[in-house]
Amino acid sequence: MDTKSQSSYQEKALELLIADADKIAQLIRVQMENLTMPQCPLYEEVLDTQMFGLSREIDFAVKLGLLEREKGRKILDSLEKELSVLHDAFTKK
Repeated sequence: MDTKSQSSYQEKALELLIADADKIAQLIRVQMENLTMPQCPLYEEVLDTQMFGLSREIDFAVKLGLLEREKGRKILDSLEKELSVLHDAFTKK
């Protein structure tokens, strides 16, 4: 694979992973606003499942050499911080 193709695949992988992280945040936002409270087992199940899935996607991209492990960690850290802010905002209502 040439360098240009590799770079293109890396950029696409990063875009897709960030989009998936954004979808998880949106899913949790909707769930918190309309369906369940953060202490609900359904909320926890969805969050755990989605976060696990994203971490597996990141691991796969790292193994393929499409993403540096540190960038993957930053995606997860950023999402965890955003979800923490959402949780705090909801519980303070």
